[in-house]
Amino acid sequence: GVPLLQPEMPYAHPLGGGRSVAAWRSLARTAEGLGADGPRWARLMGPLVQRSEAVVELLLSDLRGLPSDPVAALRLATRVLAHALPRSPLRTRQARALLTGVAAHAVGPLPSLPSAAVAMLLGHTAHSTGWPLPEGGSGRIAAALAEDITAHGGEFRTSHRVRDLAELDGVPLVLLDVGPKEFLSLAGDRLPSGYRRALGRYRYGPGAAKADFLVDGPVPWADPHSGRAGTVHLGGDAAAIARQERAVAAGNPGGAPFVLVVDAAVTDPSREVRGRRPVWAYAHVPNGDTRDPVELVRRRIEEYAPGFGDTVIAARGRSAAAFEAYNPNYVGGDIAAGALTLRQSLARPTPRPDPYGTPLPGVYLCSAATPPGPSVHGMCGYLAALAALRRHHGVRKAPDLSPSPEKEPTA
Repeated sequence: GVPLLQPEMPYAHPLGGGRSVAAWRSLARTAEGLGADGPRWARLMGPLVQRSEAVVELLLSDLRGLPSDPVAALRLATRVLAHALPRSPLRTRQARALLTGVAAHAVGPLPSLPSAAVAMLLGHTAHSTGWPLPEGGSGRIAAALAEDITAHGGEFRTSHRVRDLAELDGVPLVLLDVGPKEFLSLAGDRLPSGYRRALGRYRYGPGAAKADFLVDGPVPWADPHSGRAGTVHLGGDAAAIARQERAVAAGNPGGAPFVLVVDAAVTDPSREVRGRRPVWAYAHVPNGDTRDPVELVRRRIEEYAPGFGDTVIAARGRSAAAFEAYNPNYVGGDIAAGALTLRQSLARPTPRPDPYGTPLPGVYLCSAATPPGPSVHGMCGYLAALAALRRHHGVRKAPDLSPSPEKEPTA
């Protein structure tokens, strides 16, 4: 297993002038820091926290069935609808910024129904399950999964790109972690014309540009409180973030971008060696943007952490355009594998009763272009595997693939 470490402050949002607002694991502590909006924040998130398991289950489902907890579904729906409107129920600059920073994880125009759903999911989990970080870095999760697959008889074949589905002829079940564009390239004329046209209509959203820094010491935030957060959102107040996200979605670089920053050593001391630590960040940019993100991100961080550039020992960047070469699923740098429009939130990648199955027998899609969509939850693959097991083997319940007793998981 991989130990998961919890920051006491899941996320922070600097507002400039040495001031910031924070979301703590404690809902009460967060509300205390929001002044007049404290009670509103508690009423917004509290009922979701009370039914967190059901809320998460609903939003991370295949979005095709009835909710198992109607009360949780109603609480979620009313909040999503209220916060999808231009006039926010929150009144203070601090609370609006705090929620909008979370909504911006949807990477698209704000406000909207999909971004409000993302805000409710991530916003309430900060106060329930938290926003944990894997000890030693996310690579340890990949390594643990690979070890577990191998232990169950799985085999990996690397350094070989499949360019045509014909290479997999004879394989009874094929689960493809690819988006519509790559699937069209792989399958070509094997697909019915109507399905090809439907995949061709799939829309991609704004891009992400990532910068990795090796720094000497913690990020020198103007408000030291931000240095206690697992994640820091940079974008100014709610109105500024909304303007910039709309501009980026329209293909206009606009002004300073929304940037998300993670200094993992804040939560995981093992990430710091002799005072040096990694800091990574990504900026929201237009799809296909070719700008080098290192300077773009550094300048944005320096607005809220003066002197950050002086701590940088080394840096590397990956533009939105380069992201697609790194991973073909990230078309134009769209790390969400498809725009989070209302239609594509409910019908990814096409409006079919089974979103994972394709017209080709035994071939399934399991990327973030299928429900429940993007994020680091793994549910697209899990639900696609269940769909394949049901159809081809009559298996209705996921088999137990837990590690053996002598290898108890840590998390």
